[in-house]
Amino acid sequence: MFQAILVVHVVIAAVLIVLVLLQHGKGADMGAAFGSGASGTVFGSAGAGSFLSRTTGWLGAGFFVTSIALAILAGGQATGPRSVAIEAEDARPQAPVDAPAAPAQRSTDAPAPPPAQEN
Repeated sequence: MFQAILVVHVVIAAVLIVLVLLQHGKGADMGAAFGSGASGTVFGSAGAGSFLSRTTGWLGAGFFVTSIALAILAGGQATGPRSVAIEAEDARPQAPVDAPAAPAQRSTDAPAPPPAQEN
């Protein structure tokens, strides 16, 4: 399933790139400057912009849908911890559950506090 969606995603991306490059912007009338008046003959005089724009929109929507589907499928295939905090918690050494807790012992090696001096 993942490979099939990935192939569709790559094909949509390639076609989307070609369609965006085929469209001309507002300042792309260089053909008219050199006397070429055949810029609108392939899709008709008014149909090129709307056809390419609609197709680009639909392909863009498909690209987003396949992106989300791939992200969901890739997230479901993860086998390890999903956050750094969980990884750090798992890496800490754990005390055995059945071992008795060590009794708290007071150290007698500490120096005694100095005696209070009277002034």
